[in-house]
Amino acid sequence: MTAPGTAHGTAHGPDEVRELAAQEERLVLDAFGNDEAWELGSLLVGLARERGAAVTIGIRRGAQRLFHCALPGTSADNDAWIDRKSAVVERYGESSYLVGARFRAKGRTFEDSSRLDPDRYAAHGGAFPIRLRGTGVIGVVAVSGLPQADDHALVVEALERHLTTS
Repeated sequence: MTAPGTAHGTAHGPDEVRELAAQEERLVLDAFGNDEAWELGSLLVGLARERGAAVTIGIRRGAQRLFHCALPGTSADNDAWIDRKSAVVERYGESSYLVGARFRAKGRTFEDSSRLDPDRYAAHGGAFPIRLRGTGVIGVVAVSGLPQADDHALVVEALERHLTTS
């Protein structure tokens, strides 16, 4: 699994940024509550199990954790990655992968240029904003355990499937 438009999730520059931004414009929900969090989280668990992916999945609405699952092969480090990637989404209102791509497109790194504490913020792929039509960002869905492009792609795939079934 790789981020769309990238051979191995390593393309940098304006094309990557445009493609990631287009995903966020497309993946907007009409409603999102506890039941939808359960459905999306369960969908992510199913996709990860089908692929034998050792990931941790977290879904938050504001400060409330609505869904959390740590599959076999994960550790508390994955929880910390989810927290750090989710903090980027909460601060910037964009996916952690898109935020990192914006810095990479300018020839910089998030860690060196953002002036944010790397123990609290990680602009690595895998955390995606839960955006409601007409409202904006109300939460975060995040995955940790795979290479960052794959974490991001898994979340995008699950959101795409969730949108077609809801």
